[in-house]
Amino acid sequence: MEYLYSKLIQYSSSDYYGFHMPGHKRSSALTGAELPYKIDITEIEGFDDLHHAKGILREAQERAAKVYQAEETHYLINGSTAGLLSAVFGCTRRGDRILMARNCHKSVYNAVFLNGLRPVYIYPEEVPGTEMNGEIAQRQVDQLLNDYPDVRAVVITSPTYDGVVSDVRKIAETVHKRNIPLILDEAHGAHLGFHPYFPENGNQCGADLVIHSLHKTLPALTQTALLHMNGDIVNRSQVRKYLHMLQSSSPSYVLMAGMDECIRMLEERGEEVFAQYSVLLDHARKRLQELRYMELMRTERYDPSKLVISVKDTVLADSGEIFTGRDLYRWLLDNYHLQAEMAAGFYVIFMTSPADMPEGMERLISALYEIDQKLVINKSDERKSACPEIPDIRETAISQEAVYSSCDAEEKRAEGSETVLWSEAEGRISLEYTYLYPPGIPLIVPGERISGQTVKQIGMYEKMGFEIEGTEHKGQIEVLAHE
Repeated sequence: MEYLYSKLIQYSSSDYYGFHMPGHKRSSALTGAELPYKIDITEIEGFDDLHHAKGILREAQERAAKVYQAEETHYLINGSTAGLLSAVFGCTRRGDRILMARNCHKSVYNAVFLNGLRPVYIYPEEVPGTEMNGEIAQRQVDQLLNDYPDVRAVVITSPTYDGVVSDVRKIAETVHKRNIPLILDEAHGAHLGFHPYFPENGNQCGADLVIHSLHKTLPALTQTALLHMNGDIVNRSQVRKYLHMLQSSSPSYVLMAGMDECIRMLEERGEEVFAQYSVLLDHARKRLQELRYMELMRTERYDPSKLVISVKDTVLADSGEIFTGRDLYRWLLDNYHLQAEMAAGFYVIFMTSPADMPEGMERLISALYEIDQKLVINKSDERKSACPEIPDIRETAISQEAVYSSCDAEEKRAEGSETVLWSEAEGRISLEYTYLYPPGIPLIVPGERISGQTVKQIGMYEKMGFEIEGTEHKGQIEVLAHE
């Protein structure tokens, strides 16, 4: 069996001289930088072509399909974004109706805009007492498909950025009764399905198109992902057509070799690696559940690789000051040199992977225990009233009225727009996206009427020091001048 990385290393030691791209000629002589120039090539003889794979790259993708229990798998060197765009375009025609989770990644909204689709939103269930989006309920999918029989595709995200998992198997069964494809954004779940400690992956649960970001939770280079295809509902040739359009015509062999080595690890050592990983995680989670004031959050269905620590209703013991997720994030970074993935209003996400070492996990646990000892529960009604309470995300989303599709909103811009302060935005129709990044889930979408809850939510996030992304002008948003 031939692996891409091994072949690249062998080629880099040969006497072949390249009169072809890339311009560094497999040498660091000009820059002096220790980058992988020696294995960075283009589609030369013997190394296949990702867009017309017949040799080593075809074998690599078939190997990935087998490992992930998919019928067909494609390498993505433009990240999960290219996979999600190709999936949505391949399953819809311009102007079609699509059923999508309101907490989808912005790339799904971009696909809706580019193809002029008419979205119907599924709102995640509420997780009481948290800022987290919950799972997508199968009964809600069923009801909305009854209400909108012309839906051409369904898109959900599971696991979410916070690690919440939906019942993908039941949702797939519901969607398939209408002969509609289920597109699953499982970008944060490339590690699922390899050990009983974790949920099954989307291919095992019956999703038609599954997108995995290898680089998020597995030892693969940034920008690498996979698109899996299953069943006979999806027109696979259409999806492939868009993959060829949206992926670079000069795919990186360095990235693809990294993917191949990652899949090789899963194939040859996955059982051993995940057994060790599950033991490490389980030990860490048990320790973190014993924190006195901070809380390790989880839902009924969840991905245990995400360590989500809540500081809700805590204050610093010595000063009585409210302690936020942003505070915990900065304390860990400044005092312990521990870089978390993301801070929300009152919780922080720590992403783990099979590459984590016991030493690193122990550093995190010890730091959290030290910080926990500096906190107490906020029992003062006065302090609680001063606490910047974040509106419930689900209620915020529901209160936003979609007046136009994002495509219609763009056309309306030509009739007149103005930029207003957030304090003046309530009730206006947005012409811009607004989101926190990460995770890149829109708080506002073009065409939606901006609610007071949303304005309050954004104001609270700004007070906590978060950057509001998507708008051209800081502290302002572009809206329709006239309705």
